[in-house]
Amino acid sequence: MIAVKKDKINGDALGTGRRKSSVARVRVRPGSGKITINGKSIEDYFVNDQHRYAITETLEAAGLTDSVDLLIRVSGGGMTGQAGAVRMGLARALCSHDEALHDPMREGSFLTRDSRMKERKKPGLRGARRGVQFSKR
Repeated sequence: MIAVKKDKINGDALGTGRRKSSVARVRVRPGSGKITINGKSIEDYFVNDQHRYAITETLEAAGLTDSVDLLIRVSGGGMTGQAGAVRMGLARALCSHDEALHDPMREGSFLTRDSRMKERKKPGLRGARRGVQFSKR
């Protein structure tokens, strides 16, 4: 089971998600279904439908599309990494909000951390695997 994290002041459920180099901090509070990401609406922040779907899919699996408000702060990485981080953070926050949602979140693999990271640059090479171009003369 995931540790239940709640805000001590107002009781919001909290969750942190990470993917690649992105980190998302998610707050879930009872409300009308408003989603705010870094002070913007979800349509303004995630322009791509695929990124928006990663977030709304988690809410639909929990059945809380219109009953909770989300306050999300996300930083680092690109849009796909940020969407994946928000998805995981939201799943963790929903589990803190209602422990009965742990099984649907686990079955949908929303709680699984994607461990794939950028490979580091190696000494003597131009990139992680790309070597220096060979010159015959």
